[in-house]
Amino acid sequence: MRILLLAPDDEDGLLRAVRAAAAGHEVIRPTTRTRAELRELLPGADIVVGDWSGELPLGAAEATRAPHLRLIQQPGVGTNWIDVDAWNRVGVPVANTPGANAASVAEWAVVAAAAVSRSMPWAGAEIRSGGWPQRSILDHGCRDLGDRRAGILGFGDIGRRCAALFEAFGCTVAYTARHTRPDTAIRYLPLDDLLTESDVLVVAVPLTARTRGLVGERELGLLPPDAIVVNVARGPVIDETALTAALRAGRLGGAALDVFDTEPLGVDSPLRSLDRVLASPHVAGGSATARRRIYEMTAANVARVCGGATPWWTV
Repeated sequence: MRILLLAPDDEDGLLRAVRAAAAGHEVIRPTTRTRAELRELLPGADIVVGDWSGELPLGAAEATRAPHLRLIQQPGVGTNWIDVDAWNRVGVPVANTPGANAASVAEWAVVAAAAVSRSMPWAGAEIRSGGWPQRSILDHGCRDLGDRRAGILGFGDIGRRCAALFEAFGCTVAYTARHTRPDTAIRYLPLDDLLTESDVLVVAVPLTARTRGLVGERELGLLPPDAIVVNVARGPVIDETALTAALRAGRLGGAALDVFDTEPLGVDSPLRSLDRVLASPHVAGGSATARRRIYEMTAANVARVCGGATPWWTV
């Protein structure tokens, strides 16, 4: 069998894991990383390990060029660069690594919320510029995280872990999701009610047609004054223009953003200059711990299909 590995990996950790799992089989990688080369390689592939960079998407056009493909394995949770419906129509299962980085993303979300709540990004910038804001930080919205009510938009693996961490800080926690979760003691609220009661709003939903632009000007306006918005979903879930306007107007207390409409974030983006924004380069789930779990799960599914078994974690 031939395994086509699309994900860029400077350290080659994923390549080593896949090669070990597919011992005796051929593992290849594109050299030019162009869509033209991808389409040339697909006809000879039996398994594709997907790309997380977005450079080599697997859309409907690619689905017509892979007659022998048995699996697309995405090394991560997000499959927004894969047209899952198109691949399902040609009988190719798409799998991901659910939960592999949930703990890492949840930890980032809560720690980042705490940092913004205590005005740490602003204070750090003041110190680097020569200041010493020991007293003035108290006038900059500095509050204990445990003094805030946390609302979680999306209650999958990440949302559930966020809830547990917020509770450990002493926060009251509520959530909203497409369906209520009878297996949790966390309070469910409809979206608008959640927004009005959330001093910290964590956005942790997948990007779909339904969630694109889900949090816009109206929704941001429902949040309490001094609220903090945390986005660990995808950039387009929140209207970035509306968020920037609310931050500039002082309507919000701050934001912790790991994802953006355009990545890398443009050098002229106003979000770069707002001192109440903690910005991160889409690495909330990119810890060494999470990366190891993703590699292990990806390799395990490749090994299953190489051995003739049906794959796990199909989406």
